[in-house]
Amino acid sequence: MFLTVFITFRSYSQGKSHGSQTGQPPVHKESLKMAKGASARAAARKQKDKWKSKRWYTIRAPRTPWSFRVIGETLSEEPEQLIGRHYEVIQNELDGDFSKMHVKVVFRVIDVLGNDAITEFVGHELLKDHVRRQVRRDRGKIDDTIDVITEDGYYVRFKPLMISRARIKASQKQQMRTLAREVILTTGATSTWFQLQAATLDGTLETKIKEAVSKIQPVKLVVIRRTQLIQAGVIVEDGPTLDEIHAQEKEDNEATKSSLKVDDAESIDDADSEEESDVKVEEPENIDYSSMTVPQLKELLKAAGKPVSGKKADLIDRLNE
Repeated sequence: MFLTVFITFRSYSQGKSHGSQTGQPPVHKESLKMAKGASARAAARKQKDKWKSKRWYTIRAPRTPWSFRVIGETLSEEPEQLIGRHYEVIQNELDGDFSKMHVKVVFRVIDVLGNDAITEFVGHELLKDHVRRQVRRDRGKIDDTIDVITEDGYYVRFKPLMISRARIKASQKQQMRTLAREVILTTGATSTWFQLQAATLDGTLETKIKEAVSKIQPVKLVVIRRTQLIQAGVIVEDGPTLDEIHAQEKEDNEATKSSLKVDDAESIDDADSEEESDVKVEEPENIDYSSMTVPQLKELLKAAGKPVSGKKADLIDRLNE
């Protein structure tokens, strides 16, 4: 008895919708991709270019003590987006002191007036490369973190760094920390925030700390590694207003333009006078050619680019032409 087993295989196309089975036209993947690409391109054309909507704003330092000095420029789409931005600048660019090229001053935008972004000083920081170069294996490193409240209510954090000339004991380090803390707290409590800024950036506070801790152990370096404004206090500003600064800048620009015009006019006059002096008026000289020899007359004719043939009378006639 033979058992015949019939095995049927489903075709791969079974179960899929084709135009011959459903009566609809077949859908191809390539056409779907083309449709998606066209819609994406259309959406990209409708999308707004954010760079075209942005504009430039002038970043100005605080009124005290920098009198709204221009320290940079930035782009923004809306003025509200500038609020809270931090801007860093090297101290050398602010006061021209080349010994402070390793000090980074940090500002924060607090207000936008027209195209001017007004900032406040929120601290400073030494470049890490500079600090790393000061630390050596045979020296002692003493650092600390001190929170200070100024006379006008500003809450500021100081991070001093002291480098001794040789290795020191842990007890000596603690004594030096205590003395540095007392100097910073006393100076901060008896100074306003703006006075404390000046003492920090010009090195006055560092000098006070060095004098105090040198009684324990000679130090090679004392720096305020970092300051950070934690909370603002009573704002008391002094100095010219922003409108006065704009008026002064306008006057300076006009004075510069007028001086440039005067310099250009003077340079043109000097050039004209030099050209006139260089031009020499040649006055005709009465030369007696008849007393000269024929070779001499021929040399004069050669210099003038004229023919040298003929008799002496012909040569003289050519020279007199």
